[in-house]
Amino acid sequence: MKIAIIGGTRGLGRWIAQYLKSKKFEIVITSRDSDFGTKIAREIGVEYCPDNKKAASQCRVVIIAVPIEHTEYVIREVAPSLKKGSLIMDVTSVKEMPSYLMQDLIKEGVDFLPTHPMFGPRIRSLEGQVVVLTPLQKNGWFKRVLDFLEDEKVRVLVTTPKKHDEMMSVVQVLTHFAYISIASTIEKLEVNVKESRKFASPIYNLMVDTISRIVAQNPYLAYSIQTQNQYANKARSAFIKTVKDLEKDLDVKNQDKFVEAMSSAAKNLNDLEAALGRSDKAISALNQEIIILKKSIGKEVGLRHIYSGKVHIGILKSLEPDFLLLKTGKRNIMLKISNIEILDSKQMWNWKINNQDSREYDISAVFPNSSDSKVISSVLESLDGIIQVKILDTYQGPPINEGMISMTFRIKVLERTKIKEVEKLIKGFGAKIR
Repeated sequence: MKIAIIGGTRGLGRWIAQYLKSKKFEIVITSRDSDFGTKIAREIGVEYCPDNKKAASQCRVVIIAVPIEHTEYVIREVAPSLKKGSLIMDVTSVKEMPSYLMQDLIKEGVDFLPTHPMFGPRIRSLEGQVVVLTPLQKNGWFKRVLDFLEDEKVRVLVTTPKKHDEMMSVVQVLTHFAYISIASTIEKLEVNVKESRKFASPIYNLMVDTISRIVAQNPYLAYSIQTQNQYANKARSAFIKTVKDLEKDLDVKNQDKFVEAMSSAAKNLNDLEAALGRSDKAISALNQEIIILKKSIGKEVGLRHIYSGKVHIGILKSLEPDFLLLKTGKRNIMLKISNIEILDSKQMWNWKINNQDSREYDISAVFPNSSDSKVISSVLESLDGIIQVKILDTYQGPPINEGMISMTFRIKVLERTKIKEVEKLIKGFGAKIR
């Protein structure tokens, strides 16, 4: 199936193009900058088209992934070019405007599905992510898209455009506004954030990381989210009034009113125990990784870069607050701890099998006649460092003594030293190496 991503060269549009390409869809991306569009298309292995209308006319599915303020223009531009039986989607952060505009403009025989992926382009997988769908009608394409998302283990929420935008005024508008305000305040106070972490509780560090994630995003997108949602002013006004009310309570030392406001807010947040449990888990996960790394100094570890996916395997030499030193072969490399994840033993072993050269050795030994070659092969294969064991031959007869049986195994390993362990175990079975 051919899919057009209008605006598929940057941000979420590019991520969608890459992801759908990995799922074997034929992808076309568009961009106003032909040189840049051609470059990105070549990098991710998709087709580039300089004309939005032409791209839309050629594809079964058209996904609009342009900034919110340009979405209306693009919908109007491509709507007449959509062919019968096709689907048009948008992935913007507001849903009322594009939903009803698509309903008004598309011709008979074309379906539309307003969509809001609740994630950014830094994620590596759709699994566990939330995607909001706001269909005005549930057509055949709705079922196909829903099935695809659920197969990818996405948490799908189906709602109305109005409900979506009202909720986004809190989930995005209010939270982003508060986080950006805190980050800007810290800057105005001239606080050294790195130094402040030394004095902080884990929850402060978690909060700073969350704020950093928001303010590191595209500021133009953040501005659009604040200005394009029709319920945004109401949310910000309520926030600003609340801040002023709390400040007034503190200025006049009205303890009762401050306590009442905080207690009421806590009660309104509902299941506090569950929230505390989730935040405890998040803090524990952050600490656990450091504990594992500290215990691994001087040992072999496998580390994967969470953005590039590149795996580094080597001896962990040292650990600093923000970086670690890893010896890989003759090289020492410095890695930023916040950008890596630790591979478990199975993940590290699988990576080695798929990426390092293996060797095969044949071993023949004479066993008592009652020995079972399949059992022996299975036991040998269970040794650490053994990739595979094959039975090449079993033989009875001259020159093998009566009551004995010769077995030949092909042992596949990554390291030659593992063969010594195999030979030792074979001798433990009462066998004699030939």
